Amino acid sequence: MTTVKLSRIESLFEGLEYPVDRADAAEEYADVTVEFADGEGNLGEYVAACPSETFHSADDLYTDIQTALPVEAVGEPGQSEGDA
Repeated sequence: MTTVKLSRIESLFEGLEYPVDRADAAEEYADVTVEFADGEGNLGEYVAACPSETFHSADDLYTDIQTALPVEAVGEPGQSEGDA
């Protein structure tokens, strides 16, 4: 089992051969734990939850995974940039 900080996952994605389908990418990261400021989770599961079927680059995968990450990963609980 490998553990990586959230800020480092994009560098992991650069190691894949593109294009890659979502299932293959999820399998590649099934044994990777990603650490957040407030918790952790399985990177393979987050990749599997991405909306795209195929990723054409590391940037595509990184952008897509932002929608699959839990709220704890992207900021402080309950905060919204739209609230002023």
